[in-house]
Amino acid sequence: MPAKDSHDELGGHSGLEGAVRTLLEEFGVARDSEVYRNTPHRVARMYEEILSGEDGKNEPRITLFKNPGYRDILIVRKMPFYSLCEHHLLPMFGNVSIAYIPGEKILGLSKFPRIVKFFSSRLQVQERLTKDIADYLFDRLSPQGVFVLISARHMCMEMRGARSTGSETVSSAIRGVFDSNPATKEEALNLILEKDV
Repeated sequence: MPAKDSHDELGGHSGLEGAVRTLLEEFGVARDSEVYRNTPHRVARMYEEILSGEDGKNEPRITLFKNPGYRDILIVRKMPFYSLCEHHLLPMFGNVSIAYIPGEKILGLSKFPRIVKFFSSRLQVQERLTKDIADYLFDRLSPQGVFVLISARHMCMEMRGARSTGSETVSSAIRGVFDSNPATKEEALNLILEKDV
């Protein structure tokens, strides 16, 4: 049975589904195939999920608590993230580590990965992702300092072009005391990179 031109049987996302169908047609995919019938809907739902932060409406609620007197470095290491490179719409993925020295408030630990997910759930470049997370935490927490380190692999480098398989890109953003005090910055970096604390 030929595929319908409308996508009502799959619901919603008709514009994106139509774009995917056009792409499939350009590569010669048969209109009566399983790929042509159902893949556009799956792709539309996938993009809705992985780009859920694009409109900025799904910002996580952050929970701040009164600081009981902690004035040292706290680090949440190796939080996984997945995003799409805005240049080729190919995945980039890796780990985010965040160090901060609290001010008057401390952040609930579960909020760190939620913040990472929020900013990575949009078309991104690694440089902006690093800056966005650091700026957000520095503005919202009013800490003494924030240090964000990201290590990522980019499929736009590995699957095409240079085909630099397995290469990692590392970026950092520092705010507050980490920027003004080299010894504090070095301590945080050593703790972030240390394999066993």
